[in-house]
Amino acid sequence: MNKLDVKTLNTLLSTFGPSGNEGAVREFIKSEIEEHVDEVQIDALGNLIARKKGIGKKIMLAGHMDQIGLMVTYIDKEGFLRFTNIGGVSPTISLSQRVVFENGTIGVIGSEHLESVKDLKLDKMYIDIGASSKEEAEKIISIGDVCGYHNPPIIDDLKVISPSLDDRIGCYIMMETIKNLKESPNDLYFVFTVQEELGLRGARTSAYRVEPDIGIAYDVTMTGDTPKARTMSLKMGEGFAIKAKDNSMISHPGLKNHLVKEAKNQNATYQIEVLEFGGTDSGAIHLSKEGVPSSVISIPTRYIHSTCEMVSNKDVLGAINYSTKLLTKEFDF
Repeated sequence: MNKLDVKTLNTLLSTFGPSGNEGAVREFIKSEIEEHVDEVQIDALGNLIARKKGIGKKIMLAGHMDQIGLMVTYIDKEGFLRFTNIGGVSPTISLSQRVVFENGTIGVIGSEHLESVKDLKLDKMYIDIGASSKEEAEKIISIGDVCGYHNPPIIDDLKVISPSLDDRIGCYIMMETIKNLKESPNDLYFVFTVQEELGLRGARTSAYRVEPDIGIAYDVTMTGDTPKARTMSLKMGEGFAIKAKDNSMISHPGLKNHLVKEAKNQNATYQIEVLEFGGTDSGAIHLSKEGVPSSVISIPTRYIHSTCEMVSNKDVLGAINYSTKLLTKEFDF
């Protein structure tokens, strides 16, 4: 594969899906992959589990459908909406950004007058949907309604920019791998998980159900390649990453070495990731039942948890091609 499917990726990135509200994303993914797999199931929490049957080891591949968001907690008499966060929302990144609710209502995040930006906190902020009163706002929005950043995706020959690349890009890689993979000696479970941003919840329940022999998550990771960035070896455009460690897990050494060996055999462009904070679905998978050897294939991403997350097309395509070839072979570690 040498080119992104722009139409599919654009729809995937544009679909509403903050944590706990992944239904539309799930239905789109299901419609794209169901003819390419043997079974499709949706569990009680909302995870989408797609199986490609095989007689070998049971491999669970996981990418989360949800994105960070906001939930309305109060509507004042002037019609402004107060909110709480769903996942890791930054006040400074959120200020003056547009948000969209499931019913299509679009608003802007504002803040009270502050003497210093250091005082900017979520409880000093509000969403303005243009209503002039509480009664007018309540005709459109209710307490408990959820919204996410609203910024149309940009996809060109070099890069993708979108507020939901974490982790729709992991879902996209899995979707394209499913479509490209003709057969495998492994018993493959592609799991599109829910509520990762709230503590890896979907991965925890789906891993318990699948009972995999091996777990591999697909997710984004930070980079150290922007001016005066936090010291980190990963760079956007220099290949997908194979994780050594993050704050939720240490990759199983046998599996990590297998992934590296296969990357070398393919002459794939890859990097090794050591992330000092954060985690992925593999943080939950590897602790399921008696324990599951797990690792992560990551996409170096700039500006994570913002309205303008950015990835390189080369890294995404490299991960798809690598994953397709990886899964045609047995895991022999």
